[in-house]
Amino acid sequence: MQQKLLNELYSNYAQRLISRGELEGAVYQYLSKNRDKINLVNWTDDEYEDFLSWFYPRLHKAIDSYRDTGSSFDSFINTIFNISAKGYRLKTITKAVTEYSAWSIQLPELYASEYTPDYSCESTEENQLHEDTYIKIRKNPKQLLALILKCYRYVSDDFIDRIARHAEIDREKIKELLEEVRVIREKRDNEIYLMKERIYSQYYRCIVYEKRLSFTTKDSNAYLKLKMRLEKARRRLEKMRKRMAKIRTDATNREIAQVIGISKGAVDAGLYRIKTRWDITEDKPSLN
Repeated sequence: MQQKLLNELYSNYAQRLISRGELEGAVYQYLSKNRDKINLVNWTDDEYEDFLSWFYPRLHKAIDSYRDTGSSFDSFINTIFNISAKGYRLKTITKAVTEYSAWSIQLPELYASEYTPDYSCESTEENQLHEDTYIKIRKNPKQLLALILKCYRYVSDDFIDRIARHAEIDREKIKELLEEVRVIREKRDNEIYLMKERIYSQYYRCIVYEKRLSFTTKDSNAYLKLKMRLEKARRRLEKMRKRMAKIRTDATNREIAQVIGISKGAVDAGLYRIKTRWDITEDKPSLN
């Protein structure tokens, strides 16, 4: 009955007995009231209504592409409808997976997360052990200044105020030298920033692939292709992580020497003495 209705509607449209708008409206009503005949029974009412709203503008183009070459108009519409439904489903799943990845995965959990030094002023046993060393460094302002410039990425105005007061170094001079280091390092820092952004994007891409894989029929062609993409994306992420781990993010001793106006050897020697006095290990920020 319903099949005959669609075919008759198209026949009436072809004979110009009904308008184009009447045909599209009638087809839409048919699709809306006959979900059980279109193999989309697992969809919720809201999902199906959203899909119909998405599909309706495409119905116009579908009717234009129909040619009566043996297949009935009813079969043609059902085929187009089901193909469109699969595409819509994939699109909504991909969007949902992407939103899930963006909102649920936290930045500290990324493979690209990095160690950030703690410059707390709270009195600890370790700070007490280093007090004598700090007094020795304070007697050599250039050595202390080199250390500050080395860690320029983590130096705040509050820290400058505290260190300038205790080390008897002019606050404005420290800020001026820090700005010079940042200007020298600007191009390199931008490259590092973009590299981290690419790592973050690649990480999210892996999460999206993993989630899409869980919605795909196992052992199907789509599943195998998606699995290959995921494996390739993971390998690329691992290479990016290794490359990032080798990139130095602190100022070089040559750059520090250039800003302070002393030889690179003097900076090397000063920072090496600090490193040996404080027994800095490899898992902490480098002073080389």
